[in-house]
Parts: sequence; C-alpha cells; structure tokens
Amino acid sequence: MSTDPRVPPPHLGSERETLRAFLEYHRATLAMKCEGLSDEELRRRSSPPSTLTLLGLVRHMAEVERAWFRRVFEDHGAPMVWSETVDFQTAYDASTSTRAEAFTAWEAEVEVSRRIEREAASLDLAGYQPRWGERVSLRMVLVHVLLEYGRHNGHADFLREGLDGTVGA
Repeated sequence: MSTDPRVPPPHLGSERETLRAFLEYHRATLAMKCEGLSDEELRRRSSPPSTLTLLGLVRHMAEVERAWFRRVFEDHGAPMVWSETVDFQTAYDASTSTRAEAFTAWEAEVEVSRRIEREAASLDLAGYQPRWGERVSLRMVLVHVLLEYGRHNGHADFLREGLDGTVGA
C-alpha cells in the first residue's frame, strides 16, 4: 500500500463533523485495504475456512450504504445492489465480480449517502427503516454504518494480511 491517504477525524469537532469524519476515515480504510490488488486477489479467500473476501466486503458495504441511507431517507422500496431482497449475504459472494463493478457500485452508494447527510438540516432527521418497521434518526444511521465499517475493516485487516502479508492501519 502507498502512503496513507486518509484524513484523520478532528479532535475537537462538532458531533456532526466528528461522525462524518470518522465515517469518511473508515470508507477510505476499506479502499486502502484493497489498493494494489488484482481482481483475482480481491476475490481470493485468504482466511480459510471463511469464504469472506475483500471484494465481498466492498460489495457488502455497497449494500449497507444503500440500505441505511437511500432506503431509509429516500426510497424505502429501492432494490438492493446485488440481491432482489435485503439479503446482505448475497453481496459477500464476489466469485464472478470485478474490482470495477464492485467499486463503481460502492462509490455510487457512498455518494448518495454523502449527499443525504450533507442535505439534512440536522442529525435529528428521521427516516423509516423498512427492515425494522420503525423510524430512525440520521444520527443513529451514521453511528450504525460507522460501526459496520469498523467491524468489517477489522476483517479486511486479516484478509489483506493473508493475501500478501501487508499489515497496519
């Protein structure tokens, strides 16, 4: 991996600035973990017996971004990226996917998520979470998605190390 392109979160930012910055930091971490790898390497299962791959994580996070931003705040019935139903497991199967396909979908969903957050008047903006059948705030969504990235970036650490020995941030 090249030099660290991530921007660290502010130490004294507002609640919104801090949540936004940590989410951006974790998005950049996932991209960084995939940097410099071929499609085949991104699809490789490097931590047997797990079937998880880096490309599967990118696909999964595209689903997470869509499910928690687009579907909550704009279009509750929007189709998922990789499945007909809200089946996050489908996204993990990246056996026939490419970097271009997965990253294009993920980056598009991230842009929609950024726009929704940026246009919201406050973190108290409420949307409807169709899977839960209840309303949730933008604040809750930001925290939830941030935690998803944190968890999966931990997986990405192990997967990348298994591929080529690269460790670190």
